[in-house]
Amino acid sequence: MNYSAQDLEAVEKFASVYLPISDMAVVLGIPADVLRQDIADRSTAVSEAYRRGKTASKIRILTQEMELAKVGSPLALENCRRSLLDMEDDE
Repeated sequence: MNYSAQDLEAVEKFASVYLPISDMAVVLGIPADVLRQDIADRSTAVSEAYRRGKTASKIRILTQEMELAKVGSPLALENCRRSLLDMEDDE
């Protein structure tokens, strides 16, 4: 399916707040299975917009977690350790 620039901006924004794909589809007025399939195809612009929005929020969360770890939060330290292991597994 072809998505307008406005649709792509909306998908990126929705993904950045972790809105489920089924809800995005309602707002965009398209079937959820079509949007889900287009997002799963990593070669599409909508997939890139979705992943960009989701990743931007992950960066903000991990940055906040790191700041909490620096001041000694035990939970943040553990979460940062897990994030590091995930990162190393992905290398």
